[in-house]
Amino acid sequence: MAKTEQAANVNLVSRISSGTYFKGEIISPNDLRIDGKFDGSIISDGKVVVGESAEVDASIVCINADVWGKTKGSFTVKDIMSIKSDCSVEGEISVRKLIVELGASFNGTCRMITEQEYDKIASSRRGAQQPAPKSDSKQRQ
Repeated sequence: MAKTEQAANVNLVSRISSGTYFKGEIISPNDLRIDGKFDGSIISDGKVVVGESAEVDASIVCINADVWGKTKGSFTVKDIMSIKSDCSVEGEISVRKLIVELGASFNGTCRMITEQEYDKIASSRRGAQQPAPKSDSKQRQ
């Protein structure tokens, strides 16, 4: 039998491995998996996975999210966010669909949003992440 589904290309998944600490800003058109420690902001046009050993303190905007580890901050998720058992989520969640497994810890606020609200939030965050245009330092007098 021929397999009709394509396997995900592992080269299209960005990864912060266990034992790695990264502080800053990530903007990616692909999926992202975090197993180490991350502080900062993430904008992804894919899925963000927070692994079991991960510690994340960030503002995250993504299409889907699976949380297995510890997170603080905010999530803005276009479709589905899944909070797995034994994980810890603290902060603000804006999402269309939320799954919270038995045994998960969630302390914060959750707001259900539409796809249009996500698009508005995501475009404003993307706009804030763009570098300011360079201005001409010479002014005419």
